[in-house]
Amino acid sequence: LSDAITYNAVISACAKGEQALQLCSATSANSTWTDMSPAMRSCQTCGRWEEALQLFHLMVRRQVKSTMAVFNAAISACEKGGEWEKALQLLSVMVKCKMKLGTISCNAAISACE
Repeated sequence: LSDAITYNAVISACAKGEQALQLCSATSANSTWTDMSPAMRSCQTCGRWEEALQLFHLMVRRQVKSTMAVFNAAISACEKGGEWEKALQLLSVMVKCKMKLGTISCNAAISACE
């Protein structure tokens, strides 16, 4: 548990998405969606939607069960980048995964379309 706390603190401290992406890519295959959330938020804050989606796809390749929080982070990153098509694709994936579409997911996707 302390390793996860330390890891998340380091990721949160990485203000630049590229540093977060490099750190996450170097982690073990046992990383969880919780591990990636701070990195995705860092990417989103910096307007680096590409890196946020790379982290999302990294976790998909590792076959880690997704959460609404991570989908929200990815959709919000798309919103910041004006990538409405990618935001809508992520909503579609949520539906296919039988996830409930939340207010944050829908609002971020709508904002990406504006």
